[in-house]
Amino acid sequence: MMLEKIERLQVISLGLLIGIALVISTQMVSSSISKNVISVTGSAYEIVKSDSGTLNFDIVVKRANKKEAYLAVQEQTKIVEKYLKDKNIKNIERKTVHGFFTYKRDARTGAYTDTPEAYNILQPIAISSDNVELIKEISTDITGLINQGVDINVSTPSYDYSKLPDLKVTLLEKASTDAKNRAASMLKPTHNSVGQIQSVRMGVYQITPVDSTNVSDMGINDTSTIDKKVTAVANVSFKIK
Repeated sequence: MMLEKIERLQVISLGLLIGIALVISTQMVSSSISKNVISVTGSAYEIVKSDSGTLNFDIVVKRANKKEAYLAVQEQTKIVEKYLKDKNIKNIERKTVHGFFTYKRDARTGAYTDTPEAYNILQPIAISSDNVELIKEISTDITGLINQGVDINVSTPSYDYSKLPDLKVTLLEKASTDAKNRAASMLKPTHNSVGQIQSVRMGVYQITPVDSTNVSDMGINDTSTIDKKVTAVANVSFKIK
């Protein structure tokens, strides 16, 4: 008798659970149908080659006093500028010189004293050119001036693509078209079709090295490589017909 009651309770409980599930699923379906909208993410990319490059570097000088340091940096700057002009670099910019003393340490404690040890000068120089291959070559070759007594610290070259604004517009259009094609493929089995656009939200652009798969919610703007992959993403909502 007790066993029969338990079985009846189990059957009743199961029936209640099934009923609740049916109500929930019905609400979900009706909600989806009432909206009658499909949202799809489309993407498009293009490989481009940078059309300008810049390179920054510092001439580094350390001498016993200010006068010797400034004379030395002037002589080394002349050598560097001749090298750049021989390479057919026309855009050469000397930036503000940075000078500072370094101080001797106490032989016993190792602490710095107030006695100057040497005067240091950094002469920043920036060059630019639309010949990106030349900028790349100089970035590795210019350190060879050390053989002429020039000490240089070279930064990573920066490469840019000047037609990026126009390309972004084109890629956004292609990404939206890709979203429409994806929506049509998804709706095909249901015998529905894609209607008018309800909304479009542009995602961030990813400008990366060609072989990179990195993405970022904030977007990526790679300037370290000559060849780049520019990717656009569009989140589009369509009316379902």
